[in-house]
Amino acid sequence: MHTVHNLKNNLSFEDFKAEVLTDYKIAVRSRECSLLGRREVLTGKAKFGIFGDGKEVPQLAMAKTFKKGDWRSGYYRDQTFMMAIGELTSEQFFAGLYANTNLELEPMSAGRQMGGHFATHSLNEDGSWKDLTKQYNSSADISPTASQMPRLLGLAQASKIFRQVEGINTTNFSDKGNEIAWGTIGNASTSEGLFFETINAAGVLQVPLVISIWDDEYGISVHAKHHTTKESISEVLKGFQRDNDYKGFEILRVKGWNYANLVETYQEAAVIARKEHVPVLIHVLELTQPQGHSTSGSHERYKNAERLAWEAKHDCNTKMREWILESGIATNEALIEIERAIKREVREAKKNAWNTFLRPILKEQSELISILKQVASVSVHGVFMEKMKNSISAIDEPTRKDILSLARKALVQIVKESFPEKEQLAQWINRMVETTQPVFSSHLHSETHRSNILIKETKPSYDDDAPQVDGRVILRDNFDAIFRNYPEALIFGEDTGNIGDVNQGLEGLQEKYGELRVADTGIREATIIGQGIGMSLRGLRPIAEIQYLDYILYAIQIISDDLATTHYRTKGKQKAPLIIRTRGHRLEGIWHSGSQMGGILNLVRGVHVLVPRNMAKAAGFYNTLLKGDDPAIVVECLNGYRLKEKMPNNLSAIKTPIGVVETIKEGKDITLVSYGSTLRIVEQVAKDLMAVDIDAEVIDVQSLLPFDLNHDIAKSIEKTNRFMVIDEDVPGGASAYILDQILNVQNAYPYLDSQPKTLTAKAHRPAYGNDGDYFSKPSADDIFEAVYRVMHEVNPKEFPKLR
Repeated sequence: MHTVHNLKNNLSFEDFKAEVLTDYKIAVRSRECSLLGRREVLTGKAKFGIFGDGKEVPQLAMAKTFKKGDWRSGYYRDQTFMMAIGELTSEQFFAGLYANTNLELEPMSAGRQMGGHFATHSLNEDGSWKDLTKQYNSSADISPTASQMPRLLGLAQASKIFRQVEGINTTNFSDKGNEIAWGTIGNASTSEGLFFETINAAGVLQVPLVISIWDDEYGISVHAKHHTTKESISEVLKGFQRDNDYKGFEILRVKGWNYANLVETYQEAAVIARKEHVPVLIHVLELTQPQGHSTSGSHERYKNAERLAWEAKHDCNTKMREWILESGIATNEALIEIERAIKREVREAKKNAWNTFLRPILKEQSELISILKQVASVSVHGVFMEKMKNSISAIDEPTRKDILSLARKALVQIVKESFPEKEQLAQWINRMVETTQPVFSSHLHSETHRSNILIKETKPSYDDDAPQVDGRVILRDNFDAIFRNYPEALIFGEDTGNIGDVNQGLEGLQEKYGELRVADTGIREATIIGQGIGMSLRGLRPIAEIQYLDYILYAIQIISDDLATTHYRTKGKQKAPLIIRTRGHRLEGIWHSGSQMGGILNLVRGVHVLVPRNMAKAAGFYNTLLKGDDPAIVVECLNGYRLKEKMPNNLSAIKTPIGVVETIKEGKDITLVSYGSTLRIVEQVAKDLMAVDIDAEVIDVQSLLPFDLNHDIAKSIEKTNRFMVIDEDVPGGASAYILDQILNVQNAYPYLDSQPKTLTAKAHRPAYGNDGDYFSKPSADDIFEAVYRVMHEVNPKEFPKLR
C-alpha cells in the first residue's frame, strides 16, 4: 500500500494514527523479510542475500513523496521503498530470493538477478509502452556500485526535455515534465567516480533528481574514514550548494531514525525538485546495518562492542517504535500484536513462495524418475539405472540442474543400447533443454515486431546528375531529417552542439533545433551514456555521441553492465533503445585510431555493433535503428567525413539492414572479409589482384553484432573455397570473433581447401603519422601479399613466391 498522505495534511488524529501504523507495519514486514531471508540463505535454500534492514524508515519517507510517473534508480537495499509503493509483496521478495523464473511470481527479473534488485514493467507483451504516468516506475537495478547514478541523470533529464521541448507527444510518458527521478546509494559508494560525475552533470543540467545517501558509516567492513574526506559526503559536496549567485544542488541532512523529520525533509526535497527542476541531495545519517553487509559475513568481525551497542539503540525501526509509544499513537500491547501478526504473515509468504518455486521442479523430477524406472527394467545397465533413479528420488528439494544433469549422465550409460525407453529419455532431455534454456537466455534483444533485425533494407537511389559531396554532408542532412521527423529525437555529446560536432556532421542543427535537442556536454563519457539510457527508458529517442571510439572505454562499464542487460534482466519488460554515435578506425596515432572492436564485442552483448564503410550506410543505420527497439553503437569511419559520396535522392528513407553483409565485388578465388575504413583498402587491393589473375570476392561485414544472419559469407566460401579476414584490431580481436562466427556458427569449414587466414594490426596501438599507420595496421601491400601467399600455396607454379 502506498501511503500517499503526509504529516502536514489536515488529518484527524485517528487518520494520522492509522497512517503512521500503516508505515510501521511496512517497516516491520520488511525487517522480518530480511531476517527470515538471511536464514533461508544460511540453510541453503537461497544462494545469496543482501537486504535493506536498517534503512526502513527513511525509505518510508521517500515513498510518501514518490508519485505516479516518477522514477527510481536505486541500489540493492530499497526493499522497504518498493513495499511502500505497492510494487513488492513479501511473497515476491522470497520468490526473488529463490530465483523463481516465473515472471508473474518474480516480476523483478524472473530470477535473472539476485534478490534486492528491483524493477517495474514499462512494456506490454507486444513491446509497446504502458502508460508510465499512471504507475510507479523503477528502472532495473544493477549491482556494480554507483552504476545506477548515470542512468539517474537521464531519467531526470527526460522531465526537463518533456517540459521545455515543444512538439513531443508526451502521452504515456510525462505530465508536463513534473516527474522526479529518485536515486539511492550507500555512503561508501559515493567514493566512486560515477557518483561524482553524475553530481557534477546534474548541477550543470539542473534536472529534477533527488539523491538519497543511506549512511551507516561503513562500506562492507571499511569505515567511512577510509572512504570519504572529512568522513562526510555532504561536507565534501558543500561547494555544490546553490546560492543567490550560482545554480547547484540543494543539500539536506537528516537523521535516518527520525521518522517525523524524515517525512518533512523528503516533502521539502520533492517540492524543490518537482517545481523548480533543481537537483537535491539528502544525506541520511546515523543509519545501521543490523545483519551486516550481506549473508557472506558477519559485521561483528569489524565493528567493536561500542558501535554494536549504538546500532542496537539507534536502529530506525526501534526508534520509530519508541516515537509511536511516546506520541500516544499506539500502546505497547497493540504494537506487539502487530509485530506477531506480521511475523506469521511473512513466514506464510516464505512458505508459499518456496512451495510455488519447487512445485514445477518436483513435477519434472517425478517425470524423470518414471522414465528411469522404465529404462532400468530393460537396460543391461539396469542396476546402475536403478541406482541413479534412487539418487534423484532421494533429493527432497532438487534443482533443475540436479535433474537434467543426472538425466544426461544416464543417457551416456546406455548410449550403445537400443530400445524405445532410451529414445523416450533422449526426447525428455531434448524437451527439457528446449523449454528451459529460453527461460534463462531469452530477451537479450527485442523479440517483438519492433526488433531491428526485422526491418528491411531500403537502398539509396540517385539522380543521374547526383552531386558528389563530403560524406559529412550526407550525415548532416540525414540528421536534419531525423530531428524534423522525430520530435522525440535528440543528440548530445562533446562539441556536438555549437560547432556541429568535430567533423561537422551536425553543422547548423543546434541553431535550427535548439540547445536541448542538439546539445553540448562536458567531458564525461559515462554520464553521457547515462543520459541516453535514462531518457530512452522514458520514451525519448536519444543519440549519445562519444567523440572518438577510443573514449568509449570511459563508458564501457555502463554500456556493458547497464545498457546491454536492460532488456535481458527485465525479461523484456523494460527497453532502452539508445543509439550511441561514435567514430573510429584509421586516422592518426595511439589515441585517434580506435579499433578496439574485440574488447567491445565481448563486453556489449545485447547492443548492436554496426560498422558502416561510408556515411550513406551510416545514415541508413540511424534510420533503421529509429524504427526499432534495440540499442546500438554506430562506428563511423573517422577518415571518411571528407571523402566524396554521391548524394542520394531518398536520404531519409534509406535503411541499412542489421545483421546483413554486402558483397562489394564478386570473385571466384578467395573471399576477403572486412569492414569500416579497412574495407575501402581491401576494395582497392581486389582490383590490384586482378592484374596477377587473382579474382577475389569482397564482403563488407557492416554489422558485427549481430553477424551475417543469412550466412552469406559461408555461401561465398562454398564458391571460393578459401577466405581471409582483414581487420585493423589487434591479433585475436574482432578477427578472431569473425573467424569463430564463420567456422563455428556458419559451419564453413567443410568448404575450405586452404587454411583460413586473418590479417590484423600489430599487437600495439598504432604509432603516429603515415608511417605509423603503414607499419601498425594492415596496408594495401600487406593485404596484397597475404592474399598472394594463399594463392601461392594453392598453385606455386602459377603464383611463384614473391619474397
